[in-house]
Amino acid sequence: MIPEEILRSLVTQTDSKLVMVVMDGIGGLPVRGKTELEAATIPNLDRLASKSICGLVDPISYGITPGSGPSHLALFGYDPISYGIGRGVMEALGIGLKLTKDDLTARGNFATIDEKGIIIDRRAGRISTEKSQETCQFLQQEIKEVEGAQVSIYPGKEHRFVIVFRAEELQDDLTDADPQKEGLKAKGTESLTQKAQRTAEIVNGYLKRVNEILRPFHPANTMLLRGFSKVPNIPSMSERFKLRPAAIATYPMYLGLARLVGMEVLKTGETLRDEVETLKDHFSEYDFFYIHFKKTDSAGEDGDFQKKVKAIEEIDRIFPSILKLKPNVLVVTGDHSTPAVLKAHSWHPNPILLHAAYTRADGIRRFTERQCQKGQLGRFPAKEVIPLMLANGLKLKKFGA
Repeated sequence: MIPEEILRSLVTQTDSKLVMVVMDGIGGLPVRGKTELEAATIPNLDRLASKSICGLVDPISYGITPGSGPSHLALFGYDPISYGIGRGVMEALGIGLKLTKDDLTARGNFATIDEKGIIIDRRAGRISTEKSQETCQFLQQEIKEVEGAQVSIYPGKEHRFVIVFRAEELQDDLTDADPQKEGLKAKGTESLTQKAQRTAEIVNGYLKRVNEILRPFHPANTMLLRGFSKVPNIPSMSERFKLRPAAIATYPMYLGLARLVGMEVLKTGETLRDEVETLKDHFSEYDFFYIHFKKTDSAGEDGDFQKKVKAIEEIDRIFPSILKLKPNVLVVTGDHSTPAVLKAHSWHPNPILLHAAYTRADGIRRFTERQCQKGQLGRFPAKEVIPLMLANGLKLKKFGA
């Protein structure tokens, strides 16, 4: 990518509308000769691909399997190596918490330990969300502060929660307070630097008190913490690209990522149609829209090839409604590949199409991995997608004389 300061000097604000549709985990691998995209009936995406420029994008780099955080950062135009985001921050932002520079966050699980402190269930039998809410409320009443640090705990779904420590000069150079495996003894955190030693003492002091208080609360009689992180210093998309960006998604983590780069999160319903209606309702208010569809990734992680095919076909049906809005630039791609055959994220590049007035259409016949690799965009890093969108939206000035 062109150096950040140069790109920033070239950006100009215009009225053109940019829309990025992210089909989570869209890339696949062949089963009986076809990937999920190749097996799907997707007339709208195929027609769109034939009028667009196409290619393949690598979220991070060759051979690197990305998490959702860095792969989305890349799509938003940020170098995912330079701008790291901890999982605790993503979870906190995803549930709508307003974080400050003094906040240290962590993801948490309620868990079950035996009388010797050995973890026998890392998820406390997947206690109900209601029970988790009760437990969090109880802990919040009992422990509000540890060694000068304010402590807040926020319930998530089932056994999950987010915890926030607030004090000056807290550090996130900490190991997980979670052995990540049952049959091992529960443990505290350890500082990875001398500067983080006080923070480790605060966290471990909190965990000691939690274990004392929760002793009778079987099966949720302890907690495991991981992903200690603070809000990174990331410039907003408005600062970098002079955009008025908005996000439309249903899962907390993706909303958190959007908030982190300064997007306005738009309230939407749970269905694909709801998300498209939200886009219609707010189309005049912003000039960049990120729309996230989760079903493709969920099916891939389930290892359900046909379910992923059906999810792709369902998403295909909403594109006529998006095109009726006449966005100046429309990009369709994925954050990463999630082949059903692997049941997990993978290192494979994702297909991408870019539809705009000022392109030399490829004439690609189908929106699939193998067809897109023939497109004129070739194979390129995902962090270059935003500059391409800006250029096609006439939002970049000439470089040099």
